[in-house]
Amino acid sequence: MRRPVRRSVFRAAIGLLAATALAAGFGPASTAFAEDGAPLPVAITGENHVDLSLQSDDDDPSQPQVVLRLAAPGSDEPGDDGVIPVVHQGPYTIKIDASGLKGVAAVKLPCEATGLTAVCDRYEINAGEAYNRIGGIRLDIDADSAAGDFGTIKVTGEGEGVDFAPLTIDVLVGGPELRGRKLSEPKGFAAGDTYEAPVGFRNVGGMAADGTVLHFHGSRGLSFPDSYGNCAYKHTTEGSLLYQGTDAICTFPGTYKAGTAYTLSEPLKVKTAAFALRDGFSAVGAKKAEALLENDGYTPGTGAPLTLEELPGASAGDYARYSDLDLPTTNTYDLVLTGASAQGKAGDTVKAEIGFRNDGPAWLSALRSGGESIAFSVAVPEGAKVTKSPEHCNLTTIEEGVKGYLCWVETPLLENTKLSFPFELRIDKVVKNAKGKVALPTWDNPVEPNQSNNTAWIVLNATGGGDGSQGSSGGPSATPHPTASGDDTAGSTGTSGSDATSSSGGDSGGGLAFTGAGGALLLGGSALLALGLGAVIIVFVRRRSAA
Repeated sequence: MRRPVRRSVFRAAIGLLAATALAAGFGPASTAFAEDGAPLPVAITGENHVDLSLQSDDDDPSQPQVVLRLAAPGSDEPGDDGVIPVVHQGPYTIKIDASGLKGVAAVKLPCEATGLTAVCDRYEINAGEAYNRIGGIRLDIDADSAAGDFGTIKVTGEGEGVDFAPLTIDVLVGGPELRGRKLSEPKGFAAGDTYEAPVGFRNVGGMAADGTVLHFHGSRGLSFPDSYGNCAYKHTTEGSLLYQGTDAICTFPGTYKAGTAYTLSEPLKVKTAAFALRDGFSAVGAKKAEALLENDGYTPGTGAPLTLEELPGASAGDYARYSDLDLPTTNTYDLVLTGASAQGKAGDTVKAEIGFRNDGPAWLSALRSGGESIAFSVAVPEGAKVTKSPEHCNLTTIEEGVKGYLCWVETPLLENTKLSFPFELRIDKVVKNAKGKVALPTWDNPVEPNQSNNTAWIVLNATGGGDGSQGSSGGPSATPHPTASGDDTAGSTGTSGSDATSSSGGDSGGGLAFTGAGGALLLGGSALLALGLGAVIIVFVRRRSAA
């Protein structure tokens, strides 16, 4: 995560400093040079090729296809003081010439634009690239655009003490464009079954494709049992659970005509694991395999090649920009809470270790939501005060006038996850059989049919034999209702952990391009894992850094 960035205070007083330098006879103080005295090398960056679709639903018309930036020497990570180094101070100009697109496409340029040209006057250049944004270029087809039209945009820069490497952007109208065949889960499909995917595509562009590439992805619970000689495979088993799984990249020679549909000569087999639940399968068409194979780890397949064949009479409505599927949509998991009991006298500090586990058989993938969190509440037994709470637990109000804790469990969640949430409590007043309820939200969730073990108890100074810390009976009947968080005056340090063979998901930030939804806890199109305890919905949203 980036630290908050503070721009150099030089910017606020630039005029005064420049004037002072000139008056002192030092000349312009803004020129930047490399260590050997040569001008500072700076590259103008952005997309160097844009394919303009003839389809009206191609993308968001408010977003530019090209974002121009400057890449300068050094890192764009701020230092300990929160400041990104400035490597150049002094006037410079970026010129955008899109005259090569006259009669090809409509262009919207940034900065001071006149017709098909624009001039961007700037002063400061930071190290790296992230904070040197010049502006965006939006391209669209117009009445003069036709399939096969081609043009270029040239971007150059000039400024004393800076050597700008120019950028040329090639623009093609109506080139080959592949839409994937829509996929659906077979009736009665279950975890452990093999899906025979009728993968195919339709070239909706205005030009034929000279060869093509198909990229298949299956998340952690999916695999491809067959191996083809024209495919390369990569199995990712480390890092974030969000990105673990199998990728296959298959290359197909030949010509694929515009307006024509094609299908694999045989269905692609996709095997689901016993723990699979809403795992993601996707099939994406591409033009070149080189970019997809940039990362190491791909192994050539064996056996006969997979081939494509023309599919006459295919309906255009059977194809979409995204060809993906959640497999399987039916499976179950069993989340279990375990409580704790302790004995003590007034003034004693005792430990209460709350347990959380998933007894499976399914994992909770939460792939479409990018890994949200599950929450359970912990009420404090009467007469006690929490002096130390686990790292992932926050003080809150769990019902009117009653303070407690809301503890978070990250997803994805493995099918054998075991976690521990250790609390330390000081007994201020001895209350026999004092109980604090530990509970997951109760709601109609067909993916977790057994919710009888979603409640446990912290019991202090139990009486009558047994500690009463397990199960859903023998304690207060009120369901906790977390509301706004309060101040944790007892402290909020401590840790939660897992055994060596399971994980709570670890680093689960970021989105996933080819994924399926995780568990039934996801709420509709918002794809957020929402947890309603009583009438209030608590949503934990993982924030992502802006580009």
